[in-house]
Amino acid sequence: MLTDILPAQGSVLEIASGTGEHAAFFAARFPGLTWWPSDSDPEMRNSITAWAAESQMPNLRPPTTIDVTDPNWPRTLACSDLVAILNINMIHVAPWLACEGLLAGAASLLGTGGLLYFYGPFRRNGSHTAPSNAAFDASLRLRNSAWGVRDLDDVEACAESNGFTLARTVAMPANNFSAVFSRR
Repeated sequence: MLTDILPAQGSVLEIASGTGEHAAFFAARFPGLTWWPSDSDPEMRNSITAWAAESQMPNLRPPTTIDVTDPNWPRTLACSDLVAILNINMIHVAPWLACEGLLAGAASLLGTGGLLYFYGPFRRNGSHTAPSNAAFDASLRLRNSAWGVRDLDDVEACAESNGFTLARTVAMPANNFSAVFSRR
């Protein structure tokens, strides 16, 4: 999926990189792109650093601290060649405020044509796309009532209000979706 949408060169910011495994994989897969992993959790940033050291990819940068709910994202990320922001499996394990903050932060960093990529489970038109997603949503809400599988319509509406247009939605394995937004 990413090979179809990412340009050959530029910088990509990954929000909520977790362990850093994705960033190391993507840096190797896309050597013309500079990968900027981030996470708000210090333990995850330590893991990202370990993955980066093991991968030895010259285009993989040290992790940055980003709390998407804080409107003051690090200005050092406002590089002129930022072409995309990726977010994989975060907005359903965070309060809605995190999705709103991610969209606002992405709008402040990406120029016209910049891409914002979400991956994860989504409801479509108010309904779950599979019984397993409904069960997953229920388990998330039991753990934290502010969490849950988001409806793509709600994400799209919030994205629209931040200057993004839904460019593409692709069904992925395990009842997940890729949702690609373009900055207007």
